[in-house]
Amino acid sequence: MKCPHCESVEIKRNGHSHKGDPCQKYVCKRCGKNFDDLTGTVFSNHHQALKVWVLCLHFMGLNLSNSQISRELGLCESSVFEMATTLREGVEQKAPDVKLSGVVEMDEVYIVAGHKGHPDAVKKRA
Repeated sequence: MKCPHCESVEIKRNGHSHKGDPCQKYVCKRCGKNFDDLTGTVFSNHHQALKVWVLCLHFMGLNLSNSQISRELGLCESSVFEMATTLREGVEQKAPDVKLSGVVEMDEVYIVAGHKGHPDAVKKRA
């Protein structure tokens, strides 16, 4: 454990947060700033409990729509939309840069988007 502000390992426990989730709070002995277990994560500074965020992430992994997730969690769709957006952006920020090297093989992909119900338009292009 280290301070997210100055990265010092000289920290001291400073009680628990009881809003939403019981969360350990800390104070840095070097810079004097307070933080908790969620500081520096996508879950910090939000009023939803951590278990709600984890359930939302689980339902996103099951490819449920935002409206389905909102019904399951008992939240309004706009709240679920904001949570899903925050989670996607957090995952995107943490994703490592992918650098391909050597021989890269790909299968061919046929995309017919935009021609729904018009198979003749696809045939003319071929």
